[in-house]
Amino acid sequence: MPGGLESQYIRLEVISGRNIQVPSRRIPAGIHISINVDTQRRWKSAISVLSSDRSVVWGDTVTLSSHMTPTLSVEIWASYEVGRMLGNGEVIWKLQMSWDELLDHGDEPFILSFPPVRGVHPFLTLKSAVVHTCDDQDGTLSDFLVDCEIARDTDAGHAQFAAYMTSKTVSHLNDAVQHFQLVLDQCPVSHPDHATALTNLAYARLQGYIRKDLQDIDTTASFFREALALRPQGHPDHPLSLYNLTKALTWRHKKKSTAADILEAAKLYHELLPLCPDGTYLRSVATGTHGVDYVIGGCNNLPIDTSDEGIHLRRVILELCPLCHYYRPIALHTLLQSLFTRFTQCGSIDDLDEGIRLGREAISLLSRGHPHRGSYLNDLAVSLRYRFDHQGKSKDLNEAISLYEEVLRLYPVGHESRDTSLDNLGGALVTRFHKRGDINDITRAISLRREALILRSPGHPHRDTTLSNLALALKTRYDKLHVSEDINEAIDLYRDSLRLKRHSERHKTLYGLSSALCSRFTQTQKNEDIEEAITICQESLAALSSLHPSRYFSYMWLQEAYLSRYRILHNPTDLSLAMENFRLTSRHPTQGFPERIKEAINWARQAEVYQHESDLEAYQMCFELFDSHVMTRSSIISRRKAATAVRGAQSLPVDAASCAIRRHNLRQAVELVEQGRGQQWSLASRLRTPLEDLKSASPQLAQKLLGLNKRLSDAQGSAGIADPAAADWAATEYRRLTRQWEAAVAEIRNLQAFSRFLLPPSYEDLQAAARQGPVIILIASQYSCSAIIIPTLGEPHHVPLPSVTLVDLNNLKDRFARAIRHASVMGPKVPRNDLIVLLRAVWDEIMLPVVNVLQHDLKLKFHSRIWLCPTAAFTSIPLHAAHPFQTKADRSKEPCLEDLYICSYTPTLSALVRSRQMMKKRVAPSFVTIGQGQPGAGKGKALLAVDSELELVRKLVPATANRTTVSGDAATRAGVLEALEQNSWVHLACHGKQDPKQPYSSHFVMRDQPLTLLDIMEKDIPHAEFAFLSACHTAVGDKKTPDEVIHLAAGLQFSGFKSVIGTLWEVDDSVAKHVVEAFYENLFADLEDGEVMDCTKAAWALNRATHSVKTKVPLEQRMVFIHIGV
Repeated sequence: MPGGLESQYIRLEVISGRNIQVPSRRIPAGIHISINVDTQRRWKSAISVLSSDRSVVWGDTVTLSSHMTPTLSVEIWASYEVGRMLGNGEVIWKLQMSWDELLDHGDEPFILSFPPVRGVHPFLTLKSAVVHTCDDQDGTLSDFLVDCEIARDTDAGHAQFAAYMTSKTVSHLNDAVQHFQLVLDQCPVSHPDHATALTNLAYARLQGYIRKDLQDIDTTASFFREALALRPQGHPDHPLSLYNLTKALTWRHKKKSTAADILEAAKLYHELLPLCPDGTYLRSVATGTHGVDYVIGGCNNLPIDTSDEGIHLRRVILELCPLCHYYRPIALHTLLQSLFTRFTQCGSIDDLDEGIRLGREAISLLSRGHPHRGSYLNDLAVSLRYRFDHQGKSKDLNEAISLYEEVLRLYPVGHESRDTSLDNLGGALVTRFHKRGDINDITRAISLRREALILRSPGHPHRDTTLSNLALALKTRYDKLHVSEDINEAIDLYRDSLRLKRHSERHKTLYGLSSALCSRFTQTQKNEDIEEAITICQESLAALSSLHPSRYFSYMWLQEAYLSRYRILHNPTDLSLAMENFRLTSRHPTQGFPERIKEAINWARQAEVYQHESDLEAYQMCFELFDSHVMTRSSIISRRKAATAVRGAQSLPVDAASCAIRRHNLRQAVELVEQGRGQQWSLASRLRTPLEDLKSASPQLAQKLLGLNKRLSDAQGSAGIADPAAADWAATEYRRLTRQWEAAVAEIRNLQAFSRFLLPPSYEDLQAAARQGPVIILIASQYSCSAIIIPTLGEPHHVPLPSVTLVDLNNLKDRFARAIRHASVMGPKVPRNDLIVLLRAVWDEIMLPVVNVLQHDLKLKFHSRIWLCPTAAFTSIPLHAAHPFQTKADRSKEPCLEDLYICSYTPTLSALVRSRQMMKKRVAPSFVTIGQGQPGAGKGKALLAVDSELELVRKLVPATANRTTVSGDAATRAGVLEALEQNSWVHLACHGKQDPKQPYSSHFVMRDQPLTLLDIMEKDIPHAEFAFLSACHTAVGDKKTPDEVIHLAAGLQFSGFKSVIGTLWEVDDSVAKHVVEAFYENLFADLEDGEVMDCTKAAWALNRATHSVKTKVPLEQRMVFIHIGV
């Protein structure tokens, strides 16, 4: 010892350690260092967590007196508790050294190496220095005397257990268990070390079980479970207790294959991993091959469980597989399978959507040559096909077929899964045949399924399924081509399938056979076929739960069977039973809207044919289902696509009204035609409903709905998302928001005075449209054509049009189109004889009967205002221009409709009511004239009169209005949109283009980009009042869906303009200026100084203008302008 050292002190810093290996291989809670300076006193470092690279960092310092003893002992210990410790833990190694050895390194860190543990030398990094004073050298040392018997027994148990693990001598295990049991006996439940004592004993027993030296694992697991309960979340030893229990459960699963153990282990790992920081030894072990990976693999091999708990477990497993994890693809795939199976049982579209997203991700993680790629592609295709059945999106079916084709290429002849691939592709082609009617699809489907049946020879476990599927394909072809061999073979195949069928799928074959027997009965009228069809349909229903999606098909074929029998035997009971099953089919909540809508339409049609009393209920159901279906679509364009995809739906509003008229219920006729028409506008306007009254009654609910309206509005762009996965996610999110919106609306309806909030309007609500004059709804149905006049007060009036049929109206509109085209190339002075003949027919057969009721029943004064609300084919006929073109005996001319009344149009009654309500919000008028006469190459010819028209209008507008002009280079899409938002009065002169394929793409031609109807609809301009659209085709609806009234003028009205002048066909700008000039002269003629411009006079001004320019403007160019709105 150096001179003078005995009077000095040594400051020792324990910096870090590396290659730390625990002899027993047990995972420590942490590592600590012990410095023993004599037999009585020692110093202990803090317990530090072991890193995944088996290193430890401390940075602890102790000051020791060198005179105590010539040597000291440096010891490395593994602690199994972070919190309160019982004993010292398990010793890793001890090293005796002198004080001189500590001081040989000067003031620099040095490495202290220990003998090897499990073949690796652990070492510590230390630093020592001599100091001359120490205020409290004893305060850093603890006294061995604080140890007690249970601590000594615990340490002895650790020592014996380490000896067992290194030597495999069972006597050491027995000694360890004995020591740990003694400790547990001295630590009852109330003892603070009870959990530690349980854990030590359980761990020793577990290793004995793993090495087959002990047999009892159940007691061991219960000890770990009890210890975990004593160390709840937040306890410092909670993570290690979680791990210990997972290890016991995992080993019990390995030996006994108990599913409950692996499931519980997965849940425990889901809780454990977030508590294990990256880089810690515990995390590296927990996420290793024998940790969570084993559990994931075990769970992936479990059978599908569609319970909420089972699905939750699959989500837990997926969360245990982060990106790039080896098991992530299979975790995604097994969750998809579980969700898909639950969908087939419960019908929740959210399950299907989520499964498809998971399937896409799983496939993206597989290489092209991955052995499971085919099965993953197949399962994604199955989900997409089911979603097509549920929602009717063609892109889903197309993608499914493309995926099935890829799978078939991956499974060449001889592949074990080729039979499944053939069968599934055949099924998708059957579905596409139903949609498109291409005979090649059904022919190929039958060929594929025959090949699949050959591969599934007798004895194959899935032969029954392919028999049934081939039968379905043959029955489908029979329904198209009526070849009796097809239906007979289909029935035989169904019967063969039933003899083999597994119980869980038997109901599908039963209703399939029922449908085939119904089809054959229609051909042969053999009573035994229809009796059997009814019996087996009832059997299939008995096997299904009340909400099972397949009940829909059983109801559907039962309805078909009863109706088929009624057609032959005419038993009224069969008709009633058929209609009841129509009702059940349409209302079945777990089937998709497209299928339910199809059945509701069929119900309405059959009820009409057989004059059943449920006809109006059926129509009502159609509208409710349509509304719910279209509401789930996240964009205006996708809503229209959904609405036009259903065959036979376009005529429902007028057919429903016609039915109600025949049942002498005019009020319901008005309600039904309004509910069925203009659904696109109705759905869009829900998000703009004024909430002033609601704010007074419940500010909180009003605020909640406002927020949801905005979020739904913001989410309406998902139809344009190109990435399928992103589009699916957006659609799911939109549907989630829609449910929240519906829940909020339901809550509002519980308030007093809000019971009908956003429900389809009643007749009383709709009659508000007639406040300033009667509204005439013209109904063009295949069953009858007529008019309903809604007066300002009282009951509606029915005006039969007995000489008019829907065929007549379609011919009339075609003749008008030809006559207008012909007139456009005629000279201005040439008589328009074709038009005159047609307008006379409109007067005689359509408008004269209406006028007679207005004059004689309603006593309506001359020059009163009336509103025309045409439907279907009526929307393409210029009703306002109806004219007798006759001379009275006194040589005076018979008055035409516009001589008698001031005519306006309204797309729907609700649109007119909404415009009237918004008239309360009036602001100081600002008038903008917008023109684009030089649209540029490829955008239409130059309109030479535009600039002079704008100047003319500007001069006629009162000086009291704030007047601006946007034209030439400034008349861009953005510039015009801004002008529309900032001004309450607008005159627009430019090219207008109708898009026959996509009416929302109809547009005004601007300098840079088109200003589309969709652009206009996305704007909310509540202060807007009047717009004059001096452009072509601005009030022409969509030919596919005329009752949706989708055109530019209606779009401006929707965005806030209460009064709009639009055009029915092409405008000649060289003569239109005469109408424009006369219109504004009349509109502003009597305006006194300081008097506000009044847009409600626009209809009267247009009427006066067209009368005053008869000598200047040809007939078709006077007729082209119509007024819409207030």
